[in-house]
Amino acid sequence: MLNIIGELLFWREDYKFYKRKKVRREFEAENNLPKKLMIHPVWKLLGIFIGFVLISKIIITYFFFSDFGEKKTAEKIIEIELILEKEKKLLGIYPKKLNEIIRNNPLRKNITNDYWKNEFFSEQTENGIDYVLISKGKDGILKTEDDINGNKNLP
Repeated sequence: MLNIIGELLFWREDYKFYKRKKVRREFEAENNLPKKLMIHPVWKLLGIFIGFVLISKIIITYFFFSDFGEKKTAEKIIEIELILEKEKKLLGIYPKKLNEIIRNNPLRKNITNDYWKNEFFSEQTENGIDYVLISKGKDGILKTEDDINGNKNLP
C-alpha cells in the first residue's frame, strides 16, 4: 500500500515539474532568454540525501574511528616484531637495518612505513641482541607524545 502511495506522489511531482518546465521553456522562447537549468525534485532530494550521508560519515569517522591510524600502526609493529624474532632465530641477531626484513618480498614492500607513511625508527642495542622499534606517529617527529613504541613481549 505504501509503495502505491509513494509511486503516486512521485508521479504527481513528475507532472508538476514537467508542467513548470514547459511553462518556463515557453517563457524563455517568447522573451529570447537562454535556457535555465531546471533540476527535478527527485534529484534535489537525492543530492540532499547524499550530502547528509557524507556529512554523517565524516562525523562518525571523526568521533568513533579517530584512533584508526594508531591501531593499524600497532598491528604493523606486531607484524614487524614477529618477523624480527624469526630473523633472530635464523641468524642469531636482529638485522642492522629494518629494510633488511623486506628481502625482495613484494608483500613486505611497505612494511617499514607506518600508517602515516613515516618510516619506523629502529635501532639495535647490545650487539644485535636487542632492538628498539618506534613509530614516529602522526606528526612524523621522533620522541613526541604521539609516538607508538614496539611491544617486546613476544614468545
